[in-house]
Amino acid sequence: MSTRDLYVQDPGDPLWKVPASGAARFSWEYDDGRDRLLALYQKGKDKQWDANLRIDWELEVDPKDPLGTPDESMSLYGTKYWDKMSEKDRGDLRQHYTSWQFSQFLHGEQGAMVCAARIVESVPDLDAKFYSATQTMDEARHAEIYSRFLQEKIGMLYPVNDNLQALLGDTLKDSRWDMPYLGMQVLIEGLALAAFGMIRDTTTKPLPKQILAYVMQDEARHVAFGRMALRDYYKQLTDAELREREDFVIEGCYLMRDRLRGLEVLENFGIPPKEAAEFTERSEFLHLFRKLLFSRIVPCVKDIGLWGERLQRAYVDMGVFDLGDSNLDLLMAQDEELAEKLDAERFAAEEEARTAEVAAAIAEGAGEG
Repeated sequence: MSTRDLYVQDPGDPLWKVPASGAARFSWEYDDGRDRLLALYQKGKDKQWDANLRIDWELEVDPKDPLGTPDESMSLYGTKYWDKMSEKDRGDLRQHYTSWQFSQFLHGEQGAMVCAARIVESVPDLDAKFYSATQTMDEARHAEIYSRFLQEKIGMLYPVNDNLQALLGDTLKDSRWDMPYLGMQVLIEGLALAAFGMIRDTTTKPLPKQILAYVMQDEARHVAFGRMALRDYYKQLTDAELREREDFVIEGCYLMRDRLRGLEVLENFGIPPKEAAEFTERSEFLHLFRKLLFSRIVPCVKDIGLWGERLQRAYVDMGVFDLGDSNLDLLMAQDEELAEKLDAERFAAEEEARTAEVAAAIAEGAGEG
């Protein structure tokens, strides 16, 4: 079966061609480079993993309740449309919402893979090229995982959201070598990390929890890479150059905020667009979700040196200005620790099962003797 057959809406041309601009840069300087970045590169090599082996794909997923999250998380909850729905209809809605969310994760990860490859090509420093090469592999693995989850466990996909596609296009079309860092490592990756984390911490289902925890372990390194590279570079820029980057961040943040409504799902269920927009804007869960989604972006933007007056005003308008004082290092450390804890729990359970199996076999053999 073609993936196209699983899309609930026509994705259009199967190939999206973004015109490339900017120079491919080679470096003949093969010295050791920056210690922090080379340490991150080593960590990137050490932490490579195989999605076929680390994730337990045998775990069952009910496509009508893939995440086990509360009904209040759906913007239709409490409306006249929700009250008229049968349990089957509500199961279909849960399936579509999960498909929409994870489809955007999938498309974003493919974008991250392309951006990481672009960084390898365009960044002037060899140590950054080395690390970006490991990230390209990470992003390929993430796209593989989300694609498999959607196709095998959910059974449907949604096309890329217009706002996400616009931000990906703007990031890739810019000829300046730092823009894939800023658009992908800071904005798209930062927002994805927060979205992954919210679902990871609220889902009651083991397979999506595994997937999100392990992906987030990788993403924590990616955001750290963007912070290191951009913090060093932005110290050298003029005020005018910094303002240009801040304008890009402002536009990108508004795009990402507006991306999160999932109107495509409601319209797919026959809800008029105007009403769908009203329901999402009234959703308390969505307001909380939006604020949490910027918990990784705002402190990262401040950390790399983009904190001009216009950017601060935009964050006040979005209601996320206070997130600038969040401890980003602590959040990232927690992401890595949760994945390691999940590994330890899984391996302990598997070892216990193997021990019990051996003991049973010995007891059976003794009984036969």
